[in-house]
Amino acid sequence: MSLNGNLKTVSFPDILQLLATGKKSGILQVSTTARQKEVAFRDGNIIYASAINSSEDLLGNLLLKRGKLSKSDLERAVALHKQTGRQLGTTLVDMNLFEKEEVIECLKLQIEEIVYNLFSWQEGDFNFAEGVAPKKMPFQVELSTMNVIMEGTRRIDEWVEIQKVLPPDDIMLKLNSSPKIQKDEISLTPDEFRILSLINGDRTLPELVDASPMGEFVSCRAIYKLIVSGLVQGAGKKARQDAAEPENEEELVLSIIFALYNNCFYRIRTLIEEVVGDQNPMFAKYLSGFRSGFLVYFPGFDPQADLGANFDKFYIEILKIPQSVRMHTVMSALENMLSNQLEYVFYFLGSGIYRQATGMVKKEISEPLAMKRELVRRYQLDENILNTVKKAERVVRLVKGAS
Repeated sequence: MSLNGNLKTVSFPDILQLLATGKKSGILQVSTTARQKEVAFRDGNIIYASAINSSEDLLGNLLLKRGKLSKSDLERAVALHKQTGRQLGTTLVDMNLFEKEEVIECLKLQIEEIVYNLFSWQEGDFNFAEGVAPKKMPFQVELSTMNVIMEGTRRIDEWVEIQKVLPPDDIMLKLNSSPKIQKDEISLTPDEFRILSLINGDRTLPELVDASPMGEFVSCRAIYKLIVSGLVQGAGKKARQDAAEPENEEELVLSIIFALYNNCFYRIRTLIEEVVGDQNPMFAKYLSGFRSGFLVYFPGFDPQADLGANFDKFYIEILKIPQSVRMHTVMSALENMLSNQLEYVFYFLGSGIYRQATGMVKKEISEPLAMKRELVRRYQLDENILNTVKKAERVVRLVKGAS
């Protein structure tokens, strides 16, 4: 089986679905210029994953952060692992530092963290080598790929809500000395308790995630729930270690907006192209109807354009708008374009494809909105995009009611 391409055209969940339903065995490699990950399959289920040049792939680091291993024991195990060439997990068991079942549990968590991170990748080359097995896999771990798909999709939906509550990256977090809840009402999950033990009034969100043994999403979800419950609150800004040049806030916001809408336009266009075909007059009509205004700067919309984001040209054009109305003008234009495209999908392709399109739009917004949370919140970018989808949904309901 030959399976290769780019995540811009085939999403990671779709690749997993194909490998699971086909009960394929082999290794899927996904890479960008800076990152590379491999996921191994047997009969359609995930059995191994590795991340090149990433702390996600360091079993010792995971065990250390979970309090399962001392630093001195880890150093001894790593030295022995290098001398013998045996896997670190096997070495830890041989040294009687861990039971085999404990190492398997941590390996499973490591695999999940690597795979779930791939759900947020919007681009990257992938290649599936059928029949190839991992060279070194001393412990047998097997995850249901279908369960991973469901959990990964759920995490993407949940991530948007979590981002709305998380504090800016430079805000320290502390325990609330007088939370507005009764003592007998406090009920913490193990994840929340682990994070709570790390909060000391000095660590920021990135520092808490780095110290956590649970991975970024699970850690952020736990922090989100602790903040919502009133147990944790901000403790002021952390002093900067170095004086960096001030960032151009407007340019940053516009770059997030550009990435966000470019992703959305790209997904809608490729969905229509897939359904009707690029030679269909309906597809040509769709392109001509929307190839105007700001859309000419979005490579995700134009199938003939290089998919490398053309933000510089977009930004130069936007600066021509008077500053007092610049952001309102840009957001209104883009919201109308996106809403009109979703309505177009419904009118010409029906409810099923329309639901697919709205689902893709909601999924695409997670990564750009994570770039600068405080700016996203201040400019209400997340609310704007979701309101745009709701606007299209209201039109669809009206049309359905009139028919």
